[in-house]
Amino acid sequence: MAQKLESKERLREICRVAARVFYEKGYDGASMQDIAKAVGLTKAGLYHHVGSKDRLLYEIMNYGMDILDETVLQKVKDIADPQEKLRQTIVGHIDLIVRARDQEITVILHENRSLRGALRKKINARKREYIHYLEGLIAQVQERSGATPLLSPPLAAFALLGMVNWLYQWYRSEGLTKQDELTPAYVDFFFRGLLSTA
Repeated sequence: MAQKLESKERLREICRVAARVFYEKGYDGASMQDIAKAVGLTKAGLYHHVGSKDRLLYEIMNYGMDILDETVLQKVKDIADPQEKLRQTIVGHIDLIVRARDQEITVILHENRSLRGALRKKINARKREYIHYLEGLIAQVQERSGATPLLSPPLAAFALLGMVNWLYQWYRSEGLTKQDELTPAYVDFFFRGLLSTA
């Protein structure tokens, strides 16, 4: 058991370092030698842990989804009120995107098309679970509002994801807009659109 946990932690550490390499050089531009050097392994040692470059990309993306689950979804799971639960989910998701240290999330967003075949299907299945979660929560919020919504839950969920996920492209913590201004502005903007009837 201890060995399995140690192996999982080692894989996560490889993913964290490799994500930075992919972020800096791009998936196509980064070689396994680059990653092995950054991780402090031989190339053979890296292949022992991950098998292939595609598998490494999958593991990074899978770890990124684990981070979403651990740092966002687990924190809101006991919130009973759908509106507050959705609000805190958005706050957590924004925090996840704008924190520079979580390059695993950036890799999920930026290198999505680089993953192929069965591995891509597995990651897409995890992404769909999150989308369905958002759709269900949005439907509950709309239902409780009692008004006829302007947006269907699927359209609202994709609008939310587009708005939040795009932050990785332009947001810089050292810029004029600080996270404590950005987050409430985004949350308020989304809820005004979601619950608007005109």
